[in-house]
Amino acid sequence: MKNPYIINTHSHANMLKETNIDSAIKNAQESNIITIVPSSTAQDIFEVDKFIQKYDNVYGYVGVFPEEAKTFTDKTLNDMESIIRKNSKIIGIGEIGLDYYWDKSFKELQKEVFIKQIEFANQMNLPLNIHSRDAHFDTLEILKKYNKNSTAILHCFSGSLKFAKECIKEGIYIALGGVVTFKNAIKAKEVAAEIPLEYLLLETDDPYLAPVPFRGKENQPMYVKYVAECIANIRDCSTEEIAAATTQNAERIFNFNAK
Repeated sequence: MKNPYIINTHSHANMLKETNIDSAIKNAQESNIITIVPSSTAQDIFEVDKFIQKYDNVYGYVGVFPEEAKTFTDKTLNDMESIIRKNSKIIGIGEIGLDYYWDKSFKELQKEVFIKQIEFANQMNLPLNIHSRDAHFDTLEILKKYNKNSTAILHCFSGSLKFAKECIKEGIYIALGGVVTFKNAIKAKEVAAEIPLEYLLLETDDPYLAPVPFRGKENQPMYVKYVAECIANIRDCSTEEIAAATTQNAERIFNFNAK
């Protein structure tokens, strides 16, 4: 039986070190996995642009990660726009957002850069792929205030079920990755069990956060299927049902057909 399509909505496949990148992409392709690769810095938007043009079933986001906010300039937005206009495989703005975990000294700059990229996504009519770490309240408040027309995805969701439900009320999608497979990931498992399937997405965030049974090793795009299997077990349904629902959600957000 042919594997169902799965859309991996967040994979840094271009950053793999221990795994041959061509092999990792081929493994994903053979497993009917479509991979979406975000950029992180004002420089690697160009790398992602080139990377995704090399492979079938690999798409990209352009955006500047919160920890790289100091590298963001008006030129960055111009560069992002020119890449989007010439490469139809760029299908969103990301990975953008807020991160107060490592360094809180430039929170205001992070917010400013986040808002600029939200407004840019609105202008380009593209979805948002959002990183939010130790910054849930500010992330949601900024989205409520500034996001007018872009569908938002909270990547590698780390909030509570209560917060997930608040996000869903605002039409925000919840993306779960390898963490949900970890034995002690109580919050992630609650979210996986309880949120409506029509707001769930799958991801790997490779090369980080490899799911069980590969925890502690380098993650790769193909391992998204283990995330789907784990969520299916949590929800007491089939992996095919999780794959179909999350693929349909991603197709709706990114406006393409995985077939």
